[in-house]
Amino acid sequence: MTRRRLFLALAALCLTGSPIARATDAYPNKPIRWVVPFTPGGITDTTSRMMAQRLSEDLGQPVVVENKPGAGGQLGTEAVARASNDGYTILYGTQGTIAAAPALYKTLAYNPDKDFVPVHAMFATPNILVSAKNRPYKSVKELVSYAKAHPEKVNMASSGMGTGSHMTGESFQMAAGIKMLHVPYKGSAPALNDLLGGQVDVLFDYPVSSGPHIKSGDLIALAVTANKRLASFPDIPSIVEAGYPQAVNSSWSGIFVPAGTPSEIVNRLSAAIDKALASEEIKEYASKYGAEILADLSGTKFTKFIQEERKHWQDVVDYSGVHLDPK
Repeated sequence: MTRRRLFLALAALCLTGSPIARATDAYPNKPIRWVVPFTPGGITDTTSRMMAQRLSEDLGQPVVVENKPGAGGQLGTEAVARASNDGYTILYGTQGTIAAAPALYKTLAYNPDKDFVPVHAMFATPNILVSAKNRPYKSVKELVSYAKAHPEKVNMASSGMGTGSHMTGESFQMAAGIKMLHVPYKGSAPALNDLLGGQVDVLFDYPVSSGPHIKSGDLIALAVTANKRLASFPDIPSIVEAGYPQAVNSSWSGIFVPAGTPSEIVNRLSAAIDKALASEEIKEYASKYGAEILADLSGTKFTKFIQEERKHWQDVVDYSGVHLDPK
């Protein structure tokens, strides 16, 4: 190439911009795939679809929820880690898949620190400790007494290995000095179904999914894993009232993108999430189900929060001895 042609090519590039710059400026110009690594029907599915509608309105493109369950959320999380970093595949990350999994599993098919960019946190939601009907315990005190007298005879369901409901259960067992038998499922919906059917005994679940069954009398609520009672469930004692303040816990969620995603795209997504969290619909949902909206948790603040969470769950895992093999 002659110097003249090289000069003209560079000049044209300066005028039109690089392909990456043009793609970033136009973002988004096609539908965005939002991978939720759990089954339909649970809290992750409910909140993602509600948020997806708000995000679609702000971004001007459909945000399509894709449920990809398996291995406690690892399969869907890994899929996003391997996806293109163009902003068109995003992840519903959780306390379990991002903070607890590195402590829980000896090896992971993804690296939460190196494979993802934290965009923005969404919610922190306490669990409700619910029991199947016709069990010999109607309070936390009675459950602890029964579990101590019958080690590993109480079946504790969860939404999967390393998920928020699993680790909340481990945290409670550590605080209460008991040992229950863990029964993992591929999401909270199938775990809840088996609890309703009496196949398992207890479950740490979310108010949005277990609440209707509590109000109908089909499940017995023993405690909420919060510092105080929820306004929407004033008759359910807090875990602090039950005598176990060490078991206070809220499962959090956030949106992540593959590492290397341009900062302009990350910022655009973060702004859209921030706007969605400020909507009246989201505020009403959070108030109804005792969820905390994590409006100010993005970027480096979100990264620091994740690092602190990881230290906490490492302590829980070390105490419980629950170290798992990869999927």
